[in-house]
Amino acid sequence: MTDSRLAVVVLAAGQGTRMKSQTPKVLHGLAGIPLIGHVLATARALDPAHLVTVVRHERDRVAATVLECDGDCTIVDQDEIPGTGRAAEVALDALPADFAGDVLVVSGDVPLLDADTLTRLIAEHRDHAAAATVLSAVLDDATGYGRVVRDAAGALDRIVEQKDATDAERALTEVNSGTYVFSVPALRDSLALVSTDNVQQEKYLTDVIGLMRAAGQPVAALPAGQSWIVAGVNDRVQLADAALRLNQMIVRGWQLAGVTISDPASVWIDRTVTLDEDVEILPGTQLKGATSIARGAVVGPDTTLTDCEVGEGARVSRTDGTLAVIGAGASVGPFAYLRPGTQLAAGGKIGTFVETKNAVIGLGSKVPHLSYIGDTTVGEGSNIGAGTITANYDGVTKHRTEVGAHVRTGSHNVFVAPVRIGDGAYTGAGTVVRKDVPAGALAVNHAPQRTVPRWVAANRPGTAAAEAAAAASEADGDQSTE
Repeated sequence: MTDSRLAVVVLAAGQGTRMKSQTPKVLHGLAGIPLIGHVLATARALDPAHLVTVVRHERDRVAATVLECDGDCTIVDQDEIPGTGRAAEVALDALPADFAGDVLVVSGDVPLLDADTLTRLIAEHRDHAAAATVLSAVLDDATGYGRVVRDAAGALDRIVEQKDATDAERALTEVNSGTYVFSVPALRDSLALVSTDNVQQEKYLTDVIGLMRAAGQPVAALPAGQSWIVAGVNDRVQLADAALRLNQMIVRGWQLAGVTISDPASVWIDRTVTLDEDVEILPGTQLKGATSIARGAVVGPDTTLTDCEVGEGARVSRTDGTLAVIGAGASVGPFAYLRPGTQLAAGGKIGTFVETKNAVIGLGSKVPHLSYIGDTTVGEGSNIGAGTITANYDGVTKHRTEVGAHVRTGSHNVFVAPVRIGDGAYTGAGTVVRKDVPAGALAVNHAPQRTVPRWVAANRPGTAAAEAAAAASEADGDQSTE
């Protein structure tokens, strides 16, 4: 149920210069979702009465992504005054004037922070009727983080940013995670007193801790169970670290749910993927986007599927597929390339070195090897010969090829679209089909074979071929094969 006393503010106004990217930091992908998408999903899992995201850098791009991830989120723009304190201030102004509950403040670049940790933080805050409760972490290397400074009794005294800290304060290893719960009335009052008198000339949200303590209001810091939970992503190295950690959790979760993954270190699975029990994922496989795999299917090794649907009991080996549907019991690969619009029906086959695009391949039909099948419909029970090409593009327009049911096409065919091969028809090896083939007919390009005796001896004298032909002719007593 909705927590009517809780608002969540997501801070996403920063530029993130250490990413060295034209993409705003919070829009970088992690397990198929933007960084900020992970944060928004966690925030929404708390069922807050209000969810607000503060934006500034690349405002329109960030705001659009936020609304794609959570259409009910309120977007607030930070003005020219820099700092997290100012971001929190404009967010509070977006809440109803009579809202006097608690506000959870989280950063848009901390993707592994989970709802259980935040629930404990909120409970700690409320149990102690605190004005502010900080989520902290103890790090081996605290460089770059604001330090949590405690008094002689161990209570939270203040938070000092790295650039403003003394040498003694920099030696501290307990750091501020950038996640807080505040009593809204206390936060409003304290923010009004925060200045930009610091090295960065920013309005620090951390300054309110010292102000609240000086006013006699209770403040606290709750260490997170694991430091990686609160790790921020500020550069590509940290992004890769977060991706590895999250993927390990995703893979383990699927293993516990009944999926066989024999080499977890080489398998990558987006958060948006769904797998049934008794699926087997072989080494070197990447499952991305909205991919779903049904019970008993085997995928891999060395396979990448993006937004694909794999049916029950299907097998997909050494394949790259995007926006493709693979039916139950079907077989794909090895070394197949499934482009968008590929639909392989139950029991069908797309084999070795086959590329398909906008191709609907019917029940039990097969494209076994070395073919390109594009903008094509194949009926049920048909077999497409090796080396077949659908010539679907005339230089201006794409055209479709229609292959009926129970068709048998010869090797090395070219179907020049638009063209239709009727039900039960056959085509001969090497045939170029430019006209429709009626049902049950045979299409063949008739060109008699011409044999020129002794051509090699006359045109390639002294070559290995000429010597081999001469030796064979002598052994056979037949000069006509020279």
